[in-house]
Amino acid sequence: MTVAKTARTEESAIVKNSAPSEEPGWRGGVLQGRPGFLIRRLHQIHTALFLQECGEEKITPIMYSVLSALSQIGPVDQTTLARTVAIDKTNMADILERLRKRGLIRRRISTKDRRVRLTGLTDEGRDLLDRIDEKAERAHLRTLEDLPPAEQAQLVTLMTRIVEAKDTSTDSTGADSTGDGDSVVD
Repeated sequence: MTVAKTARTEESAIVKNSAPSEEPGWRGGVLQGRPGFLIRRLHQIHTALFLQECGEEKITPIMYSVLSALSQIGPVDQTTLARTVAIDKTNMADILERLRKRGLIRRRISTKDRRVRLTGLTDEGRDLLDRIDEKAERAHLRTLEDLPPAEQAQLVTLMTRIVEAKDTSTDSTGADSTGDGDSVVD
């Protein structure tokens, strides 16, 4: 049984066996049926599938996203890159340092503005992407494989709509713009 199917079977058993508690309102509902719980759980499942596919390269989904973004947009400053992959600048600095130490990216001072450091892919970074692109794609496909193709597309469309709607009320990292919420990072 796959990781996703095992997890789903266990989750289904918990949800079926979970009776609403005596607690009032939202708190009394089934935890495993809450959108936030399900989104977090699906993220865990996807990360496990990604690591099954790409683990030998010692790369995480967020590192892959950063390298993919650099491949698509070319050398860019840290703030723009953080916004592109929707993570905060502090976490981006840590990820970039790990990628730099592995020789996958290069950082240089901008010729247009000496205060700006641009990050770009190295040949080693491009080679890594070439080696794992099919595996990363397979992880994404495996994440959704239990849905028929039409529902896969529908789920992606619905997630995109939610993200786009919420991006107007949050900053680009997903952190609550009022500073009241907790943000989750990879």
